[in-house]
Amino acid sequence: MTKKQKKMLIRIIISFLLLAALMVLGHMGILPERIGIQFVLFAVPYLIIGYDIILKAAKNIRRGQVFDENFLMMIATFGAFGAKDFSEAAAVMLFYQVGELFQSYAVGKSRQSISDMMDICPEYANIEEDGVLVRADPDDVEVGSIIVIKPGERVPLDGVVVEGESLIDTAALTGESVPRRIAVGDEIISGCVNGSGTLKVRTTKEFDDSTVSKILELVENAGSKKAKVENFITRFARYYTPVVTIAAIILAVLPPLVSGGGWSEWIHRACIFLVISCPCALVISVPLGFFGGIGAASRIGVLVKGGNYLEAVAEMTTIVFDKTGTLTKGEFKVSGLYADNGFTQEELLELAAHAEGYSNHPIAESVRAAYLEQTGKEVDLGRVGEANEQAGHGICVMVDQKTVLVGNEKLMRANGIDCAVCRELESLEQQHPNLMKSGNTDEISAAERGTVCYVACDNVYAGAVIISDTIKEGAREAIADMKKVGVRKCIMLTGDRHAAAEAVAKELGIDELHAELLPADKVARVEALLENRAPKERLAFVGDGINDAPVLARADIGFAMGSMGSDAAIEAADVVLMDDDVRKIAAVVRIARKTLRIVKQNIVFALAVKALVLILGALGMASMWEAVFADVGVAVIAILNSMRTLQYRGR
Repeated sequence: MTKKQKKMLIRIIISFLLLAALMVLGHMGILPERIGIQFVLFAVPYLIIGYDIILKAAKNIRRGQVFDENFLMMIATFGAFGAKDFSEAAAVMLFYQVGELFQSYAVGKSRQSISDMMDICPEYANIEEDGVLVRADPDDVEVGSIIVIKPGERVPLDGVVVEGESLIDTAALTGESVPRRIAVGDEIISGCVNGSGTLKVRTTKEFDDSTVSKILELVENAGSKKAKVENFITRFARYYTPVVTIAAIILAVLPPLVSGGGWSEWIHRACIFLVISCPCALVISVPLGFFGGIGAASRIGVLVKGGNYLEAVAEMTTIVFDKTGTLTKGEFKVSGLYADNGFTQEELLELAAHAEGYSNHPIAESVRAAYLEQTGKEVDLGRVGEANEQAGHGICVMVDQKTVLVGNEKLMRANGIDCAVCRELESLEQQHPNLMKSGNTDEISAAERGTVCYVACDNVYAGAVIISDTIKEGAREAIADMKKVGVRKCIMLTGDRHAAAEAVAKELGIDELHAELLPADKVARVEALLENRAPKERLAFVGDGINDAPVLARADIGFAMGSMGSDAAIEAADVVLMDDDVRKIAAVVRIARKTLRIVKQNIVFALAVKALVLILGALGMASMWEAVFADVGVAVIAILNSMRTLQYRGR
């Protein structure tokens, strides 16, 4: 409990004791009968508990913000005093403040649970100076510095391990309790907790660009992006409060004027009407429900950037996946060499490795790794001359004064290279039906699933290099879970050739496939899918690379891989999977839908109870105590209901 909440609790206790004593004295007939004395006596506990409400209402009136719950409560209790219902006026203010204290405590607990869970901000970084460890502010550590992370300390900055081995706890980021082993050469992200070993890490990012900084920024900004339901409640309260205030005035004035008397009774009914009409239950519980849903997602290692995106996830009917790095690991390796026209496999791999000598693309790295493994030698960049990259097709490089082409079939055709062998490779299964019968499917598997890099030297086709990627663990399960939660269509987009992509799609249970796409083609394809969807349906895109950023931004909901994903993809996305586990998307859908159900329950419950008691109050069949329940009681119940979202794990 905060200091402010403790002070409020003390005021409540003092006011309650004074009010209880006055009511007991009144019941015993000891209380003075003079109205003026009773007014002063009951005004004491009233002002102790309600002075801040009156001050807030007065300040808001001066600012032109007349109609809010403070104004309603002030007018209602002033009216009760005017109708000589002193005990009820003080009691209403007391119970209203009890409800406010409970609301404050509930919201604080909800925020604190998320803060504790996201308590990942490091306080310091250890830098070694003259053999002594010196604590420095993470903001002051430059890129390339060597920091020391002792056992039990939180990793302050992103970097690469240069010395040591340990287990790191990533639970605060990913929601996974199983520690991850890390050694020299491995990347390490800020916010994790180091286990038993001491690590030396070379920093690769400044603190403002680090993982922990981006996560904290996402969490802080999540509350500012309101869902449609939240915006509706805000607009509703803006018009609702003045309407009920005017209705209360009419209720207090019109019947006595028509019937000729009974002012006290109708003013009393109007006060009850005002207490009932306070919109606290809606104004507090609806945002708290979405806040709890965002918190529940973050508990499983998924960051949702706002309530509006949580609402969109609940309405998701179509999900589009980028293949590489999302459904597959993105860890490429050479799985087949098909030499032709007199070239040996060794020569084919040598040409491909040197042509890809300067590229940092994962496929190029896999070709160079295979060359190193086969020959024990690194690529000799002195043999590599001018290079001309053709986006989406491949590369043309001078190697040993020879023109080497490495790329897809389009590149070969554009340069007049005979593609007969290319077509034969793609129909390998049809050419060699006996392979399937004999069980020797390695060659077919490589051709079907691999990415094919065709190689030509001085306009002569040299052969093809097959680079294979492996399907992620849980990817098939993730697609199945999508279907279970009601996602009607799962689509895969990839730049790979159709045969390789079709094999992956078939294994995963993908409904629709679009292959051989350039980055711009992916945006166009998503645009077409968006145009064909129904108005209330939502389309999501899941990707990890920098090329996916435009598609992530264009989709209704963009899911990015947070662990291995690029900064651009994370920035453009609406939801970030911190551990790259696509199985958690289905869990987020369940969390989002439960959040929406709870929010709608609160709205229906609050409006139904208020409407019922408002009618009873206007007819004189509800007392101030029913009014207090319709305000404070309904708010407390709605808040407790909203807090259920925080504990939900989406299972």
